[in-house]
Amino acid sequence: MTVDVVLPQLGESMTEATIGRWLKRVGDRVEKYEPLLEVETDKVSTEVPAIASGTLIEILAPEGTILPVGAILARISDVAGAPTHDSPGAVRSRRPGGPPVTPVVARLAAEHGIDLDQVQGTGAGGRISKKDVLRYIEQRTFAPPPAVESRVTLTERGLPPVPAQEPLHPPQVADVSITPLSAMRRAIAEHMVRSVQEAPQATTVFEVDMGRVVSHRERWRDSYARQGVRLTITAYIIQAVAAALRRLPALNARYSDAGIITSQRIHVGVAVALEDGLIVPVVRDADEKSLAGIARALGDLVERARMGRLQPGETEGGTFSITNHGVGGSLFATPILNRGQSGILGVGAIVRRPVVLDHDGLDVLAVRPMCYLSLTFDHRVCDGATADAFLAAVKAALETYADE
Repeated sequence: MTVDVVLPQLGESMTEATIGRWLKRVGDRVEKYEPLLEVETDKVSTEVPAIASGTLIEILAPEGTILPVGAILARISDVAGAPTHDSPGAVRSRRPGGPPVTPVVARLAAEHGIDLDQVQGTGAGGRISKKDVLRYIEQRTFAPPPAVESRVTLTERGLPPVPAQEPLHPPQVADVSITPLSAMRRAIAEHMVRSVQEAPQATTVFEVDMGRVVSHRERWRDSYARQGVRLTITAYIIQAVAAALRRLPALNARYSDAGIITSQRIHVGVAVALEDGLIVPVVRDADEKSLAGIARALGDLVERARMGRLQPGETEGGTFSITNHGVGGSLFATPILNRGQSGILGVGAIVRRPVVLDHDGLDVLAVRPMCYLSLTFDHRVCDGATADAFLAAVKAALETYADE
């Protein structure tokens, strides 16, 4: 008996993917839910698990090829020889007709020998999430799951991996050396070039007094920490941006030949620096979240992004982006738009410096924590006046933040 391994839909907007690296070869024994290969979408790469135990008898999708969702990738035989649930390392799937499980859930279940039929799913249609499995593990007083090797990277659709025949150590050419492009570096390069080619981009810069935000953070940071939430300046920025987007939705839109498409929901992407590039996970419905809700969601996304545990859908659907370049000491920058969006906000370092304040009509010199905010916008979607009005709204929200 043979079973076809097909390309699953790993994200809501995914229609195709590039075959990355096969983790098994023809003739290898595979276990159900064991990682079989890596596939790359336009944002991340992730593993596709084996859907049955047996022997990999045929690989139909060579590395580097682009295939649609549902395409047959490989075939596995000898399914009848698969281990039972009582065998070491075995794991049972959901009962027939039940909702499918993600590779992360399947791997956790396999690592802990969990029968997924015994796990109560809290997702849509009874779908089992990672949190459901972890909760089940806690109830069984199992040890926490081991760290999973990170293979999540950013990549552009259609970009082939570095050919296997390229030397690992390129030869020296005169006084220079050549370093092969990683998939992430290649994807970022392509993404940035296409962004500046497609959209006429302009940048406007405002200076913001962050005194109230800094004061509020100092007052509440320990309280948030006791609840397991890391309160960062970026959380305040997201909150201010979400409020400004509600007032001025022109920056929550994108250009198309048919007209300006405005999103009714506010999903804010936040750039996260990784060792070999960056990735932009999305805080969804940011305008509906409190500061604590934003900080909690942001902390979870950033942590999993750096550990390589993001799901493909968590980098999709952003309507506006933020890049906090100030963490490296940069004062101001001119960010490049994330393709498909009309605005990106650059946040500079917060620096204490003397400024002139108006105090009852008198000029007063004071030392304040100041920050430059730079907004890059798509000039096809809005003009400078609208962009300035948006940035003024962000500035007002931060400078009048209530220290509750």
